[in-house]
Amino acid sequence: MPNASTMPSEPTMSGISGTSVTSQSSGRAGFLRTRLPLVGGIAAGSVLLLAGPAFAHVSVQPGQAPKGGFATVNFKVPNERDNASTVKVEVTLPTDHPLASVMPQPVPGWKVSVTKTKLAKPIEMEGEKITEAPSKVTWTADGKGVEPGQFQQFPLSIGQLPEDADQLVFKALQTYDNKQVVRWIEPTKEGGPEPENPAPVLKLTAAEDDAHGAAADAKSGDKGGDAKTVAAADTSDNTARLLGAAGIVVGVVGVGFGVFAGRRRNA
Repeated sequence: MPNASTMPSEPTMSGISGTSVTSQSSGRAGFLRTRLPLVGGIAAGSVLLLAGPAFAHVSVQPGQAPKGGFATVNFKVPNERDNASTVKVEVTLPTDHPLASVMPQPVPGWKVSVTKTKLAKPIEMEGEKITEAPSKVTWTADGKGVEPGQFQQFPLSIGQLPEDADQLVFKALQTYDNKQVVRWIEPTKEGGPEPENPAPVLKLTAAEDDAHGAAADAKSGDKGGDAKTVAAADTSDNTARLLGAAGIVVGVVGVGFGVFAGRRRNA
């Protein structure tokens, strides 16, 4: 009868089980270490990409006004730099549909000038023949300007809005104190993607019965309609910033968890 001490030993279930558990644990740790930082980074980047365009470019608000009337609009200029301030804003007025009346509202800390150009073809407004019209409005900071993380609105009363157009395109130049100039002049094609530097656009809606009444509504909108529009836009901007911050937190947590899992694996 063979001696029990010389018989080959059989592998125990505990040994097999221990090897399997160790392999599975290391596999999970490796997966978490390599995947979670990537997932967190993608989440952060995706949120930031969605949040950025909401407050990145110069725009005109409200975005529409009735044809044939007068309106008060605001050119909203956000600072998109982290290390420079906006010190000059130039808005070129449309020449294909000239605006005979352009009156800027004073903005504290800024000087404003209106440039006029002789018209190739005179226009009539309220029975008077107009031979020249404003072609550009320039705001120049006499202080710090629009600092990083801030925006400024520049109000204009404009008219008479054309009745034979569906929109007015305003080209804008934004100058920083480091001499950089951002040219918001690219047209937006209907149905196409938004360009990198879109020009501000004012949509023109169906004319109202009383053009002067429309102008009065627009001016009173500083306390009513326009204020609601501006408040909604500011809320959208704040939401975008909060989403961007949340994305960054998700990315940081993902990276931290991956590093922690790697340390436990090495230990």
